Amino acid sequence: MTAVVYTIASGKGGTGKTTATANIGTALAALGKRVVILDADIGMANLGLVMGLEKRPVTLHEVLSGTARIEDAIYEGPAGVMVAPCGISLKGFQSSNPERLKDVMGRLVDQFEIMLIDAPAGISKDAVIPMAIADEVILVVNPELSSMADGLKTKILTEMVGGRVKGAIVNRAGMEKVDIPKQKVAELLNTRIIGVVPEDPNVRRAAAFKTPLVINAPRSPAAVAFKKIAANLAGTEFKEDIENNGKKESFVEKLARSLFGGRK
Repeated sequence: MTAVVYTIASGKGGTGKTTATANIGTALAALGKRVVILDADIGMANLGLVMGLEKRPVTLHEVLSGTARIEDAIYEGPAGVMVAPCGISLKGFQSSNPERLKDVMGRLVDQFEIMLIDAPAGISKDAVIPMAIADEVILVVNPELSSMADGLKTKILTEMVGGRVKGAIVNRAGMEKVDIPKQKVAELLNTRIIGVVPEDPNVRRAAAFKTPLVINAPRSPAAVAFKKIAANLAGTEFKEDIENNGKKESFVEKLARSLFGGRK
């Protein structure tokens, strides 16, 4: 089976692209899918921090510089999701060749069902390559005009290089009147909306634990939204889980779950 490759992209930094990638990938793995996430944001890599993998000895930096194999840069994350983090050093960035990414992808597509590529924000060459080699690109935008403008540029660029946009995720949506409505976002980007993720303070708390939100606070509003998106990508019906038979978790229970990936 050949993996379906999705590149998660955004027109600018700060939209929550990496958070979305980490949570969707983890949620897909929790659904029983064989998933690998590649952190192709070689200059501003944060996926390792989000997944608690920032201190791994071999990363995608070494692979893209030709000094390591991709098999040595993949680590197991929460719920069994496999992750190839990128290093955070400038030296590693300078020695990396993003054009090697296609070869890396070729070595992995037969080993997984779904591959998520966390692309650099913007429209640089480093960002274009992940968009061009993916089966489909998923845009992450915020419900504000500047983000819409940048998202539209990213969509147009994707299509210019022969890529296909699957749709957009509206992240960090609030209740403010200044937020652009979902339907208007779809019209502005001329694409369908895959999901809407609400602004949620639990996202920052999960980041402090270096654990994806869908593991740290699985019933929080944003986590539920990410799991719905994952179910959509997996082609399955979303079923909201009831933790601990409806009982509220204690702080100690939540801490233990975040540290040990939900294992009991």
